[in-house]
Amino acid sequence: MNYAAGRNAVNEALKAGHAIEKILVAKGSLRGETFRRLVEQARQTGTYVQETDRAKLDEITSRHQGIIAILAAWEYTELEDILARANRDGHQPLLVILNEVNDPGNLGAVMRSAEAAGADGIIIPKRRSAGLTAAVARSSAGAIEYMPVARVGNLVSAMRRIKETGIWIAGAEADASSLYYEADLNIPLALTLGGESRGLGRLVRQECDLLVRIPLLGRISSLNVSAAAAVLLFEAVRQRSSMRK
Repeated sequence: MNYAAGRNAVNEALKAGHAIEKILVAKGSLRGETFRRLVEQARQTGTYVQETDRAKLDEITSRHQGIIAILAAWEYTELEDILARANRDGHQPLLVILNEVNDPGNLGAVMRSAEAAGADGIIIPKRRSAGLTAAVARSSAGAIEYMPVARVGNLVSAMRRIKETGIWIAGAEADASSLYYEADLNIPLALTLGGESRGLGRLVRQECDLLVRIPLLGRISSLNVSAAAAVLLFEAVRQRSSMRK
């Protein structure tokens, strides 16, 4: 885990513009002027600040002074840069949107599948989501070097911006009426998947242009999000490849 611990180190990380996953602050510390100033500075940059027990900070390091910034292992890409890449001339856009995927292993595995499928980028929310940590890098098996990831403050707003560029959004839902291989995925497309706990979520689901499901014939009621992403991504690849023949 990459981190900056202590007031001075966190202040320097913020001043340097380092990509920060989140800032952990010991409960009760916000009564101090220095802590309030640091937290306000962090929030102005859109950084997520979480109050937590001091014991949680102790698990990371004993030299934290009540505050730790968890640093990203890789830099994020701007959403507009991903859209420019996706909408370049002669190219069929393919994006992945992940809502509240918290497990680093899942995010890394999705990155690996997305890169292998030729996707243009991944969009994740700043809050309640795994970020580009060292654990994600390991799980991606090198894909983190090639797959752009944008981290946005409001996922619904980002989805609306994506649709403005002519990209359709398909959401994966267990109770959708359409099977994924019956849907037309040979279109400018952003595949949207929910996290481990509550799926897409109501507001994200409402922004989807179509919903699809993966049929499950066994006793397990759902697929791991990274497995579902791989199925949908390579169905999109299959449909696009068949149309070119």
